[in-house]
Amino acid sequence: MTTTNAIKDLLEVTHDSENGLIFEKNVSIPRAGTFPIRCNVYRPIAEGEKFPVLVTYGPYGKDIAYSKFHASSFSEVNPEHKSKYSAWETPDPVFWTKNGYVVVRADERGLGQSPGLLDTMSKGTSECFFDVVEWAAEQPWSSGKVGLLGISYYAGSQWRVAARQPKGLAAIVPWEGMSDYYRDRCRHGGILSNAFIKFWWNRQVITNQYGRAGRAAAKWGEDTIEGDLSPEVLAANRRDQNEDNARNRFRDEEYYSSKEFNLEDIKVPLLSVANWGGILLHLRGNVEGYTWAGSEFKYLRFITGRHDLPFYYHDEAEVQKSFLDAFLKGKDTVGWSVPGKVSPVSVILRKGDVGFNNPEAEALYKRREESAWPIPRTQYTKYHLLADGTLSTSTPSQSSETIVSYQALGSLEKPELVQFSTPPFEQDTEITGHVVAHLNVSVIPEDASLATEKDIDLFLTLRYIAPSGKEVHYTGTAGDPIPLAKGWLRASMRKIDEQNPKNRSYLPHRNYFSTDVQEVKAGEIYAVDVEIWPTNVIAEKGGRIVFEVSSGDTQGSGIFQHTSEVDRPRSKFAGKNNIHFGPGLENYVTLPIIPESK
Repeated sequence: MTTTNAIKDLLEVTHDSENGLIFEKNVSIPRAGTFPIRCNVYRPIAEGEKFPVLVTYGPYGKDIAYSKFHASSFSEVNPEHKSKYSAWETPDPVFWTKNGYVVVRADERGLGQSPGLLDTMSKGTSECFFDVVEWAAEQPWSSGKVGLLGISYYAGSQWRVAARQPKGLAAIVPWEGMSDYYRDRCRHGGILSNAFIKFWWNRQVITNQYGRAGRAAAKWGEDTIEGDLSPEVLAANRRDQNEDNARNRFRDEEYYSSKEFNLEDIKVPLLSVANWGGILLHLRGNVEGYTWAGSEFKYLRFITGRHDLPFYYHDEAEVQKSFLDAFLKGKDTVGWSVPGKVSPVSVILRKGDVGFNNPEAEALYKRREESAWPIPRTQYTKYHLLADGTLSTSTPSQSSETIVSYQALGSLEKPELVQFSTPPFEQDTEITGHVVAHLNVSVIPEDASLATEKDIDLFLTLRYIAPSGKEVHYTGTAGDPIPLAKGWLRASMRKIDEQNPKNRSYLPHRNYFSTDVQEVKAGEIYAVDVEIWPTNVIAEKGGRIVFEVSSGDTQGSGIFQHTSEVDRPRSKFAGKNNIHFGPGLENYVTLPIIPESK
């Protein structure tokens, strides 16, 4: 990594009596033998006192105002959490310093004012985060206890640094943040999720690279303290996620394997907050992160709404504060630190059609506490696919083979699909938990004369149809209308590691190694089990569930699409995909039915 000038020390200190805090800007956190990490420190005006510390470490710029990063979102933030110091997806310093916390907001290595190699979500940048946490615990204004609190990227990074067990780390609150880089974010079922990575990288990351010219003029933070770097040096100082994810396909390749860590190594108290609407990026990671974390005190809380606003809702902020107070201050008014006092799982129940992107209406959803995840009384119920487009709990008796077909790839704007529907429910029926589908599939290539490798990409969707006959849409990550759940699988990656302790009947475990690839031949039938991300709905009497199989991203995918022609070339995927029915060819989707409590 090269800079134009020697590393400078331009620390600025402001006593902001209006907001009741001391603001230290561009504090350098030393790292042995390499470049420092730079951060902003916001602390209460109370000389000589020590406070617990909340740390965020990420790519979006410690000096980029929330109002500039996403003006429309900022305009909707709860006023209790809006200040001139607010930054995207991070705790507001004014609110938290008033509540007796120091806030440390660090620029990730290679971004903002932190020199070094830009390599987001990598082992190296996680090691930097480790150093930031230990530094924060040792400062004269620190009580020695550090908590992590933030949304999305600022949540996803918490899992991996907590697994490193830095000294001083006392609790984490990963709020809507993936815990599995490969499965949750980059390659759904082995299929490259390229559209979001491109959007995210080009708008929110590379624009804040250390040394990039014109940031201040664009009101995108401030120009680099040491000066601008040339385009050639900038390129040499970064690993591009677009290129890396397109080039690497398997978890045993160095790019992905270097990012691996064990959730079981997380020992600190954990509050994992999962959004039912995060069906394409975060939801799975929060659920699996909670499931496998080794913490004695761990909690899973489900919410609804967009990914940017609920974090700042008054009631949700009170949950955050009570949890952090319990483990960072020893002030437990709720019972988080008392074994068995607080239910480990808190589920919000989606019933009825309240519209989408409507926080007031969604606030009417009821909440229920549970003793474990998955909910122990879950009845995993097979709904069999029938060739006539229906779903039935009765095992079909088919004496002859039938095929339901749809065009593979098709149009990116409107991929072909087939749907299967339950009959109207005879009573209100709750579906909460993990979903898995079992299908028998084959492909007839577009041009059978081409002697190239073949494959099948499966895109699955669950939808809920209200008694009125109208599909109910829920609030997605960006406030867009989404269905209940989605799932994906590349047929050549169908191999399941049945001996792995993470393999469960309701959630098949795949390693996605290069050694797991299985051949897909034209015309041959393959039985596959497809993970669909967890979901919740109370299907009302007269409502129906629709199960959809398609050739690409259908309604509700938003910017989280899988459209790479490099990853999904016509030569490999084009043609006709088939679902086979008949003797020995059972197709079904298993739904987690929750019986009424007595």
